[in-house]
Amino acid sequence: MITKEHILAEIRRTPIDGSPLGRKRFETATGIKESDWLGRFWRQWNDAVREAGFNPNTLQDAIPVERLLRALTSLIRELGRFPTTADLKLKARSDPDFPSHNTFNRLGPKSERAWHVLKYCASDGNLDEVATIVEPLASPPTTDDADTDASQPIVVGFVYLMKSGKYYKIGRSVSAEKRAYEIQLQLPQELKLVHKIKTDDPVGIEAYWHQRFAERRMRGEWFDLSREHIQTFRRRKFM
Repeated sequence: MITKEHILAEIRRTPIDGSPLGRKRFETATGIKESDWLGRFWRQWNDAVREAGFNPNTLQDAIPVERLLRALTSLIRELGRFPTTADLKLKARSDPDFPSHNTFNRLGPKSERAWHVLKYCASDGNLDEVATIVEPLASPPTTDDADTDASQPIVVGFVYLMKSGKYYKIGRSVSAEKRAYEIQLQLPQELKLVHKIKTDDPVGIEAYWHQRFAERRMRGEWFDLSREHIQTFRRRKFM
């Protein structure tokens, strides 16, 4: 049976920079669960902190989404697969800087978490292996996001890769096939639609691929791409 005195001693033992741990980090650091003290010794965590001789922590800002995605992406790369809740808990126990597993609920269920990670990978050209893992699992959020302005409609379109002669064009459109027809009318050589990536951020994803292949740019949206470049682009179905 865990005693009140033991919990108080642990609170006094585990402060960081003079400040007591929050209840979740305290549980991770000590193994003392909320059920061990809530309603038995104190009504709320701040009461325990006061009795241990500290001033209660003020509420901290929510962990930035970018930090959550960075942590989740790192764990996916470490495991070589998408983590389960058990994986998140184990990581938080072994790494005090890793967010609590409950914090990732802000990113939605598994399919939406994978979708957020996939978009995060698009901003970093060194995360292709992570993108390959999460892409089959990813689907965009189906409910309103608290951080999204509902008055702004979500624009869904495509970033396409087309080939004419030996060169490739990377552009964006709400209809890749229609755009291919329009461009074909302006070219003497046959134009082929090689691949298209569905996205809710056509402008951003187009800019990503333009930057990714910047050294291969010929003029405007036309590039001289290798087989490896084409394979890299074709691996993505949604970003």
